[in-house]
Amino acid sequence: MKRLSSLLLLLILVVACNEKEEKKEVLITKKPEPIIIEFGFKLNDYNVVRDTIYKGDTFGNILATQNLGNNKEYDITQKIKDSFNLRNIRAGKPYMLLQSKDTARVLKAFIYKADISHFYVVDLRDSIRAYKKELPITLKRRTIATEINGSLSATLSEAGVQPSLAQNLADIYAYSVDFFKIQKGDRFAATFTEKYINDTIYAGVESLEASFFIHKGKKIYAFPFKQDTTSKRVDYYDEEGKVLKNMFLKAPLKFGYRISSRFSKNRFHPVQKTFKAHKGTDYAASTGTPIVSTASGVVERTGYTAGNGNYVKVKHNSTYATQYLHMSKILVRKGQRVSQGETIGKVGSTGLATGPHVCYRFWKNGVQVDPLAQKLPNSEPMNAKYKPRFLKEMAPLKKQLDSIAAIKFKD
Repeated sequence: MKRLSSLLLLLILVVACNEKEEKKEVLITKKPEPIIIEFGFKLNDYNVVRDTIYKGDTFGNILATQNLGNNKEYDITQKIKDSFNLRNIRAGKPYMLLQSKDTARVLKAFIYKADISHFYVVDLRDSIRAYKKELPITLKRRTIATEINGSLSATLSEAGVQPSLAQNLADIYAYSVDFFKIQKGDRFAATFTEKYINDTIYAGVESLEASFFIHKGKKIYAFPFKQDTTSKRVDYYDEEGKVLKNMFLKAPLKFGYRISSRFSKNRFHPVQKTFKAHKGTDYAASTGTPIVSTASGVVERTGYTAGNGNYVKVKHNSTYATQYLHMSKILVRKGQRVSQGETIGKVGSTGLATGPHVCYRFWKNGVQVDPLAQKLPNSEPMNAKYKPRFLKEMAPLKKQLDSIAAIKFKD
């Protein structure tokens, strides 16, 4: 009997221990909630509503849907009007509402993201105030070297660079490289800085520090330099300190288009069906493409003729003048001063034209000449007193470009 009692007691103890073990196994340790900080607020402390401004939405409409507590809509708009222009709120932009976590859901803050790096806050927590802030931006420096494969934009995209750098390069080399003629096998290298928001969100190219372009076997360097360090003006120079900027751009359109007909003394006219001189260079482009003045000057004439269609003629000095034909729209008037690269009209097919293009005509001493065959004057050279500083700043940039290119282009 004693033996049976001992066995029963042992069994009870084993079962009790197992139950305790089972209870221990089901205990769950709650992990701490991760702290989330955005726009300077700890989001864990609020009920967060994310939304987008839709057409017809106003700040007042949004406030009308919220519990404002002791605040009133009129008081809020009046107190923030000097800090936040509510008329600048645009459809398609994201915004965030921070509400109290209790059942009242009182609005504590309105956050409007104006662009990729700037945001406005209307803070209603202690008092009513509004302010604009910028998200933290990190600049990262990079050097690339690559061969042209397709368009300049496509080549940059393949290299993981925002295509907007193509426009920077086109502007810098507009005086020395004809981007209508770049071809597969041309090469370039560039050192530039890129912007990152919160160290992770890519926000594009900030600035170009150095570059070279190899076109038709010729290597053309470009280094930005301020002769006057207090000025905002930046010019680009080659490795010897010679200015890249010429008096004239290579073409009246930006890169990416094609020459459809060249200057010729005897060309078959596609509309008149006869051979005659073509005293211009045709650049084919889609209707509405901006046409720019290739040099600074004064608009000498605008108008319409049966052959030229809508046209603009610009006088640059006593030697040179240029004319732009077949425009769909003229954007300047007679007597107006225009700057180099300024848009003066839009591509069209008015007058004698089989399709949209601009016929670019060039006068030298009153005679029409082929602009692509001219040796045109450069802009003002670098002041000699600044050259030692330029060479000192340029040397390490050139060395880095060349070293990266030597690895990439092993030939």
